[in-house]
Amino acid sequence: MQIVYSKKALKALSRMNVDVKRRIKVAVERLPDGDVRQLVDSDIATHRLRVGDWRILYYIENETIWIEKIAPRGEVYRRV
Repeated sequence: MQIVYSKKALKALSRMNVDVKRRIKVAVERLPDGDVRQLVDSDIATHRLRVGDWRILYYIENETIWIEKIAPRGEVYRRV
């Protein structure tokens, strides 16, 4: 599967320290394994992956994993 990061997700990754960034990248590469749940109130089939205190929101379409947002647990579900 191909993995595509949004601009927002890449910006979040660029601000992280090296250890956290490595943990998140390894977890994303292992999808769909891991602590994954589907979000209930989502207009598309969005899932979340938990990596420590970080959450990664993503969806799968046409054999591509689209990473939408990476944020701390308390901020990831807020709408902008």
